[in-house]
Amino acid sequence: MLDALRKGAGTWVAKIFLFVLVLSFAAWGIADVFRGFQTTTAAKVGNAEVSLIEFERTYRQELDRIGRQIGRPLSTTEGAQFGIPQQVLGRLIADAAMNDEANAMNIGLSNEELAKAIQANPSFQRSGKYDRNLLLELLRSNGIREEQFVTDQRLTFERMQIAEGISGAMSAPRTMLEAVNVFQNETRSARYLVLTPESLGVLAEPDDAALATFYEARKADFRAPELRALTLLELTPASLAKADAVTDEAARAEYDRTITRYRTDERRRVRQIPFTDSAAAEAAAAELAAGKTFADLMAARNLKDTDVDLGLLAKDKLLDPAVAEAAFAAAQGVLPQPVKGRFSTLILEVAEIVPAATRPFDEVKAEIKAALALAAAEEDVMDLHDEIEDARAGGTTLAEIGTRFSLTPTTIAAVDSTGKDASGTAVTLPENPELLAKAFESDVGMENDVLASGQRGYLWFEVTGVTPARDRDLAEVRPAVVSAWLAAERDKLLGELSLSYADRLRKGETLEAIAAEKGLAIKTDAAIKRNLATDDLPAATASEAFAGPAGTVVEAAGTNGNRIVLVVDSIATPAFFVEAEEIKPIDEQITRQLQDSLLNQLVAEVQKAKGVEINQAGIQQVIGTSQTQ
Repeated sequence: MLDALRKGAGTWVAKIFLFVLVLSFAAWGIADVFRGFQTTTAAKVGNAEVSLIEFERTYRQELDRIGRQIGRPLSTTEGAQFGIPQQVLGRLIADAAMNDEANAMNIGLSNEELAKAIQANPSFQRSGKYDRNLLLELLRSNGIREEQFVTDQRLTFERMQIAEGISGAMSAPRTMLEAVNVFQNETRSARYLVLTPESLGVLAEPDDAALATFYEARKADFRAPELRALTLLELTPASLAKADAVTDEAARAEYDRTITRYRTDERRRVRQIPFTDSAAAEAAAAELAAGKTFADLMAARNLKDTDVDLGLLAKDKLLDPAVAEAAFAAAQGVLPQPVKGRFSTLILEVAEIVPAATRPFDEVKAEIKAALALAAAEEDVMDLHDEIEDARAGGTTLAEIGTRFSLTPTTIAAVDSTGKDASGTAVTLPENPELLAKAFESDVGMENDVLASGQRGYLWFEVTGVTPARDRDLAEVRPAVVSAWLAAERDKLLGELSLSYADRLRKGETLEAIAAEKGLAIKTDAAIKRNLATDDLPAATASEAFAGPAGTVVEAAGTNGNRIVLVVDSIATPAFFVEAEEIKPIDEQITRQLQDSLLNQLVAEVQKAKGVEINQAGIQQVIGTSQTQ
């Protein structure tokens, strides 16, 4: 919702500005210590200031946004590890710089124009009209005062005036459009041979000396990874919930309380034929009275079922109240009289009626008990979490905690950092993306922070053993080393073979002669595009076909371990019409990039000219990091 509030500008310039503000962050290191400014200030650019309160609010909003994306909350210190404070401060400093520049240029916006701009924002409209209540609702949900929002919007539109003045009329040069069009849309026709590893036949295995030499050069590829033995204790509402403990009486009471959840309203399938005036509708009604059917009326007007069917809907789901009232008051069949709808006069047919129904208690009893048990368990989880944490603080192991609280710990004998055991088989672990990383940061005997398990559960872990990584003896991994040697030998031999074919082609032999000699099939692609993969050609190989003129010979990797030997036969240069539909996205992209570049330079120069000073101590206090971090 906060992103919607920030759409006040509603134009491409505002989107560009967001990009520019992030890029411009590099400029705020000009002077990183405050000299004599208020301790409530986070940064200063010229005469414009960014308050610590504004920085903290914006930083936390950004953490909330990212937390919703990744499915868990981020702390301020975690955000600092990802560089989020720098990005946020960079945007705020760039805003402040342009605000100060707008003030110096005496740029303004009347209250009337500001009101029009805010009211034109689709985020604040219902049914195409401005809705002040919707605006206030969005502001309240995001903790923003209306006065502050209006002030921010005024500053945004003032900054936009500068941006539009600098780059608003900029467009991509025609020559650049033509060059990009050729680069993106030029095609080439080519013939090629596909050399497969299988064409080499069965290779003899290496002797012991060759295999040992190969292994010594690649010993790290076969190294046994570090393994950790873990004890896990998972506490979730599902693990504590006991549906059998919920009585039938409690389930019945919950059923009666939430009966509407199990009730389905009556639904009707309504079909309608609209008429431009009531006289035409009356005439159609007369035809029905004379014996014609609804299908006859549809056929006379070339209407299909999809044109007239409104769907199987409850009364409150029909958009036109007049249609809803008439359709749900009638019996099944065609209504004898036209209905005056919101936009036209209609002939209606009630094609199907599904009566209202309520699922009986016995049908839903089990799911009600499960839901009640889960809700009760969610409360128990919090209480038990605190007791387990107290026990851990007293030095109790997870195995002992499991016995005390009737929980079953899970023992992992060995797991590497990728989630596999010593044999390379995937280990079943709780679904927590942090578990392995945290386990390999820990050690035997260390107390570890509790992790999240699902939305309302907890996961504790202990490292009970560490098996260091080691080099394996050749005998341990001989089959894998032999397979690797054979694969490397096939690649080498196939590469040598394809290079020899390419060399023959460059010396004047034809592709047909080589194909006939080696019993290979010639394949043809009449429209290879740059950076576009095909079944035989990876994107990089397709691009190599554009490295020279017609007659160019390409020897490169194919798909599935194959090699490709290719000859370019012809080049098709695309036509260029600046008004063509396929040119529009190219024009928009280049224009946007040029505008981005110009605006980025402007913001950087303004910051450089005005000077940027940053209250590092205040910012670190907000983030929760020390000066030395």
